[in-house]
Amino acid sequence: MSEKSAFLKALTPEAKACLGKQMFQIPRYPFRVGGESRRGIPTQFADSRRAAHSEPNNDVYLRDPGPLLNVSREHFQIELRGEDHFLVDRGSACGTLLEGAIIGKNRTGGEKRLDDGDVIIVGTSASLYVFKFLNAA
Repeated sequence: MSEKSAFLKALTPEAKACLGKQMFQIPRYPFRVGGESRRGIPTQFADSRRAAHSEPNNDVYLRDPGPLLNVSREHFQIELRGEDHFLVDRGSACGTLLEGAIIGKNRTGGEKRLDDGDVIIVGTSASLYVFKFLNAA
């Protein structure tokens, strides 16, 4: 069985910078997103500082530019279960907004099925990282 294709569309300049482009095809599942733990390091895709034998914690790293942290080191992931995609909060501090509903928060985790066109905000509503989830038709 081949995996369903899905995309993240960047809705903010910061989201585009972390993906490297406006429309990004999710290459594998689970697809993990989290915060860059070092201040002043540019946002990047795939952490190239790790040793060759170690697995990165995330597929995409986001950087919180301000003093308040909205993005946890292990924030959320997208999973494919059968024909459905799910957003799973990985126990983040601020949670993940999915179509205005908070998934997780206070390190409780949580999950919800993703629908085509759902908007994902990483952290609080003030977050700079906003994406749209798109299923390939």
